[in-house]
Parts: sequence; C-alpha cells; structure tokens
Amino acid sequence: MDTTALLKSVPTGLWIGGEERQAKSTFNVLDPSDDQVIATVGDATPEDAVAALDAACAVQAEWAATPARKRGEILRSVFETLTARADDIAALMTLEMGKVFAESKGEVTYGAEFFRWFAEEAVRIGGRYTPSPAGTGRIIVTKQAVGPCYAITPWNFPLAMGTRKMGPAFAAGCTMIVKPAQETPLTMLYLAKLCDEAGLPKGVLSVLPTSDPGGVTGALIDDGRLRKLTFTGSTGVGKALVKQSADKLLRTSMELGGNAPFIVFDDADVDAAVEGALLAKMRNGGEACTAANRFHVANAVREEFTEKLVKRMSEYTLGKGLDESSKLGPLINSKQLQKVTELVSDAVSRGATVAVGGVAPGGPGNFYPATVLADVPADARILKEEVFGPVAPITGFDTEDEGVAAANDTEYGLAAYVYTQSLDRALRVAEAIESGMVGVNRGVISDAAAPFGGIKESGFGREGGTEGIEEYLDTKYIALTK
Repeated sequence: MDTTALLKSVPTGLWIGGEERQAKSTFNVLDPSDDQVIATVGDATPEDAVAALDAACAVQAEWAATPARKRGEILRSVFETLTARADDIAALMTLEMGKVFAESKGEVTYGAEFFRWFAEEAVRIGGRYTPSPAGTGRIIVTKQAVGPCYAITPWNFPLAMGTRKMGPAFAAGCTMIVKPAQETPLTMLYLAKLCDEAGLPKGVLSVLPTSDPGGVTGALIDDGRLRKLTFTGSTGVGKALVKQSADKLLRTSMELGGNAPFIVFDDADVDAAVEGALLAKMRNGGEACTAANRFHVANAVREEFTEKLVKRMSEYTLGKGLDESSKLGPLINSKQLQKVTELVSDAVSRGATVAVGGVAPGGPGNFYPATVLADVPADARILKEEVFGPVAPITGFDTEDEGVAAANDTEYGLAAYVYTQSLDRALRVAEAIESGMVGVNRGVISDAAAPFGGIKESGFGREGGTEGIEEYLDTKYIALTK
C-alpha cells in the first residue's frame, strides 16, 4: 500500500464547519513502531474551539429540523463510504496507533456499523400520547435533540470511539465537535473528510486536534451554548470533567477505565476458554478498556488453562502493524511501555512467575511481547490497575463464591467474562458480578446493537443499542387542556 499517497489525502489542519482550516501552530504525530514523525497536524486553540462551536450552533436548529429519514439516509451514506475506504482507514490507524492491519480492518467494520445502526434508529425516536388520569387534559411526551455536543475520544480505537458517539448524536439531530487524542488525530480528520464526501451538512461535525486539551475543553465547557459532553478515557480525567461540567449542568456520558475479570470455572470447556481469553486479552494488543485484565481460574483447571494459554500466547510475533507476518504491534508510546514493564516487574517481585514473555525486546519502537504471569499474588498491582497491554496475570480460586468475590474486588465495573457449561451458574454469576457488561462463554462482547457502558468508577451512560440515542435526546412534556 502506498502510505505516502494516503497520508497526503488526509486533512492536516483543523476541520471546522465542514472545511479544513490552517492553525497558527502544529504538532507531530509519531509512528509508535519507531517513534518517527508520520505527519504534522494543526494545533487547535481555545479560540478555534469557539469557532467550531459557532459553526455547530449556526446549523443546530436546521439539522435538528431535518427529517429523521433524511438524517438516516446521510448516516447510511457515511457507512457505505467508510466501508468502501476500509483499507485506507485501516492503514492510517495502523500507522498512527500501531495495531496490526487485521485489527484495524476489524475496527473499521465495527466503527462503521454505528452509522448503519443509528441510520435505522433515527426514524424510531418515539414519544407518547395519553389522557391525564384526572381526566383534565392530555399528556404528550416528545423527544428533542439535546443540542451541540462535545466528544473527547481516546487513542486506542481512533475510529470506533468517535463513530460510537457521532452515530447517535447525528441520528438524534445534534451537531458535534470532536477532540481526538493527540497521539491519533489523523483517523478522525480523515473521517471528517469522508463524512463531508458522504453528504453530512457543513457545520454538523468539527474536529479539533490539539496539544492543549485543557484549554480547548475549558473554552467549550464554559460556553453556555454547549449542551452535552461525552468522554471516553481514564477514570481520573473523567472525574475531573464531570466536576468541570457541573457549573453549566451539562448532560454527560462517561465511558471510563476498566479492570475486567475473566473467570474460568471448573466445569468450563478449557479449550474454548483459552480461545476466548485470547480474544478478550489480545484484541487491540490488550490496549482496550474491555480487555481481560486479570484471569481468575478455578484451581482444578488452572494448570491446564495456563499451559494452553502459554502455548497460544507464544505464537504472537512482534512487528510493525503493516508487516504481514506481525500478530502483535507496538504499544502506543514509551509511557505505556514503561507502565506495562513496571506492572510486570511488581508482580514478579511479589512472587509471580513469568510463563512466557515478560521482557521488552529493546531497540526502536514501543514493543512488548505477549506475556503470561502465573501464580500472581493478591497484592500485585497488576490485579488492581488497568494494564492496557498484552499481559495475562493468572490467579486461582476454589469455590464459586470466591471467584465472584475476586471478580468484584475492584472499584471498576465495565466488562467481565465468565466461562462455564452450566446455564444456572452462568446466569447466577452474571447477575452477581458488578459490571455493566458480561460475556458468557465469549471473549468479544462489543456490538453496535447492544448498550456499551459501565457502573461504579467505570462511568455512566450507554453507547450503542436502542439505549445509545437516548443520551442525545431531551424529554419534553406538553400539557393539553381537554
């Protein structure tokens, strides 16, 4: 693939009001496989943020008044455009984020689906009409677009974390400003260009790459015209944003950190559990909020599970994401590499055993091998902190209650995975686990048709499913006299 030509086709300025604008300054985007500069993009300022909000507000009423069928047709057109450009989008993601090309292609399929799904949901925004119980009038309940929205997206899924917010917002009739992660702005800028080609009206979408997220975000949150904030990222930043948004009482959705348990009971199909573990752990190279972060395995099958997982994890070859022989690309940057290294070292210092991997290869790039840690003690940091890397720490348990207690021993509650051949146990445990999403005998749970989100310190609000569009709608009650 000619990546040079691809990069030349990507907007590198700011995308405001449906067109590219040059910024006063720029910053570099690096290839995580060798830390070389792959592009230089515009660096948005607080003043640029206000200009983007001006553009959003200018078309908000018109976009909200656009017939739902028309909005849906535009979203369907965006879906078809993304599908047709899948290889280009995937290559661009791999260049700036590092994941292997096959993973990037999977993200394009998943990310595009939010436009198709919400193209169909746009025409299903409901309401109700009922007589007043007292017989004095009639009650009409209708749903209306919240208004201009601000979305902050992370680096690990440069496309899908944006489309998961844009799809329902546009379907509901909201305009949106997106601030992509500084590490991965190119995919979102390219997406903005493709949305424009697909017929999205000017001003409905703006994209603001920036090295000053606090300044840009503050300018938008403090402007009374903004009505909604949606964020995907760390719990610490999410808490700060909720506090910051309270002054204007913004509608907020927070998809925050995770510490997903992967529970294998003694009656599980171990081979199926290992395959599910690979999907839950190694998707996106482990850099996913839904990634299995800790493996709680019944002692009766722990040795068998560990041996089989080690064999499969040892097959992951490191390399640049666009290399066909690579099964595992680099971590996003040196900071993340250091964090993964520290968590593994801490576990080993406390008594864990490295069954495979465990040592960064060194040299250029931010590579870390697929790693399995056995006999991980309860006080290891890796059982408490989100590792965001290709490391599977394994610990044992004896009874069902112990397994559930271990799974719930965290302040997070985003995703969890359960392997058992008993339907009764599956339902019992799924109900007992404190998590917004539970996968039963499956390692991938993300689906545009299902509500994605967590509880506890993993946030609130849902993205996807029939529930996702509600995050961008206000409920209005109209009282009619009889």
